Amino acid sequence: MLKALNTRLRGKTYEIQAEHWLVAQGLRPLARNFTARGGELDLIMEDGPALVFVEVRFRASNRFVGALESVTASKQRRVLHAAACWLQRNPAQGTRPCRFDVVGIEGVGESCRIAWIKAAFTA
Repeated sequence: MLKALNTRLRGKTYEIQAEHWLVAQGLRPLARNFTARGGELDLIMEDGPALVFVEVRFRASNRFVGALESVTASKQRRVLHAAACWLQRNPAQGTRPCRFDVVGIEGVGESCRIAWIKAAFTA
């Protein structure tokens, strides 16, 4: 149980780091950690007129699979489902263009690298 708590806390830490980095790139935060049955959205941001649903992935190393490559088709489906649920709960946002980005964070401390793929997948 302690390991799960530490993993969750580490994930939140990297989501906050990704959010700050995206803000520095000009995006505006709308929401964080929206959960729907069957899916979760790490970050919901604005990039001009577009809503951006961001999946944040962390890997201490890319020895087996990198952070960006770890977003499987199954994970994409869960993100798409959660985004549809969020849009249903926020109908005023439903006419805006939507984009699905992935932010990958690899390494720890000063050697940490952030990579951002805009429109990494589509609905």
